[in-house]
Amino acid sequence: MIKAHTKETQAAISSNMAIQMLKDGNERFVAHKELNRDLLDQVSDTSTGQYPFATILSCIDSRVSSELIFDQGIGDIFSVRIAGNFVNEDILGSMEFACKLAGTKVIVVLGHTSCGAVKGACDDAKLGNLTALVSKIKPAVAAVQEPTDESKRNSSNIEFVNNVAVKNVEMTIANIRKQSPVLKEMEDFNEIQIVGAMYDINTGKVSFM
Repeated sequence: MIKAHTKETQAAISSNMAIQMLKDGNERFVAHKELNRDLLDQVSDTSTGQYPFATILSCIDSRVSSELIFDQGIGDIFSVRIAGNFVNEDILGSMEFACKLAGTKVIVVLGHTSCGAVKGACDDAKLGNLTALVSKIKPAVAAVQEPTDESKRNSSNIEFVNNVAVKNVEMTIANIRKQSPVLKEMEDFNEIQIVGAMYDINTGKVSFM
């Protein structure tokens, strides 16, 4: 039975190992060979402390649960979720806590195919507070130059949507480095890695960028 991480097991994990653990977990998920865990046992294991090895910033999309698609248990990852997987001050603060104070070794910015928030940004959607949210993704829309035909730069063109989703991941990583000196310094000193990935909602596979 898989036990939850301890301070010792977390300390022994490098950033490269952390990324490989996530890749291995996704391979198990896709192959339907998930590890045998007693989640309630892990609740007990983590009752006196938590020692996750990864922080994953993903979309709120109900199909993209980081714990499930990376085959991880209780106490393994910090999961930060917001429509469109972008960063703001609060999310950066959460990630600084996760890495600097709680010891995670990697930040994964995880986008996904057919993202509704990205579609909203492509279509210039307006609805209550959602208007401000999708505006955070619009720079990625502008940064994807093809196609130039305006009639094909919307949510009906799924290839364009997915290209924007990839660009949004890349720009989010750049924003983390620019807006968080704490995380940038940790990355510069090889204490953490900040990487991007895309989840395919059709296959369950995560492709690291």
